[in-house]
Amino acid sequence: MQYRTLGRTGIKVSPYALGTLMFATTMGNAPEDSARIIHKALDAGINFVDTADAYGDSEEIVGKALEGRRDDVVLATKFGRPTGQDPNHQGASRRWIVTAVENSLRRLRTDHIDLYQLHRPDPGTTIDETLAALDDLLRSGKVRAIGASQTPASDIVEAQWVASRRGLTAFHTEQLAYSLLNRGIEREILPTIQRFDMGTLVWGPLGQGLLTGRVRRGEPNDLRRAGLVRHLTDERRLDVVEQLIPLAEEAGLPMTHLAMAFTITHPGVTSALLGARTMQHLDDLLAGLDVTLTDEVLDRIDEIVPPGTDVGTLDQAFQPPAVEQPVLRRRPAGERAAA
Repeated sequence: MQYRTLGRTGIKVSPYALGTLMFATTMGNAPEDSARIIHKALDAGINFVDTADAYGDSEEIVGKALEGRRDDVVLATKFGRPTGQDPNHQGASRRWIVTAVENSLRRLRTDHIDLYQLHRPDPGTTIDETLAALDDLLRSGKVRAIGASQTPASDIVEAQWVASRRGLTAFHTEQLAYSLLNRGIEREILPTIQRFDMGTLVWGPLGQGLLTGRVRRGEPNDLRRAGLVRHLTDERRLDVVEQLIPLAEEAGLPMTHLAMAFTITHPGVTSALLGARTMQHLDDLLAGLDVTLTDEVLDRIDEIVPPGTDVGTLDQAFQPPAVEQPVLRRRPAGERAAA
């Protein structure tokens, strides 16, 4: 395993990290099965584990599985998404951050978190407020590095500027969606991250299941039956998958290996999340840990999905308020009439 440095932190992490969303019992996994998957990933050399307080009971399962091995793991978790009905049990306010970190530490059975990440941008809280609270956690030793997720390039720049102006610790990492189907971050976001020497953790490298090779045009599959219908029936994305499958076959690779290897080829990407739900899924992904793609294969990929472009949209992609809220895109009726 060739470990990489996580931005400017000096922390060494594996190029693949273990994502734990699917370990929540609500996803159908038994805790003991999830623990076996975690242990096998660690035995294979993966030392980076990523979870979140909004992933059901995933933190509890991860914390128990890491007992006796905690010091060998770079443990990342996230805060910010709703964890209940209380409107203050979410977001990036100091009030919530100081509560959320204690809750995560308890569930993870640890006295520190190696990477603490804002799960989604919080337009209702100033970045000054968030960074000041996180800086205090860093000084206390409860958190060793801080990051954000799904942040637009302009907000990444603003956060770095605010940290510098106020003498606070800037975000060390960014977590983003990136795959053969979603290359939009190559255009502006990844270059911005590289400019500030940040580490990058990418999720969705298998396109939410589309890049497993199990989803084909006109063929039934278990993923569609699981309820991911809208995403898995996007004709634009299916067209690209049908072009990528023969490319993988010509390269002598399973689709999963082609997809995963692609994400860690970009120099701006530190680590890509493996989202294994079963031991079989993990075994398949572990078999591709050493796969590297030739320039010829990468050129063919560029022909199918041009650099810096997205094919369709991920179901879980963050939409900024300026796009999601009509009131921010339309002048009031009176002003429109006057115009």
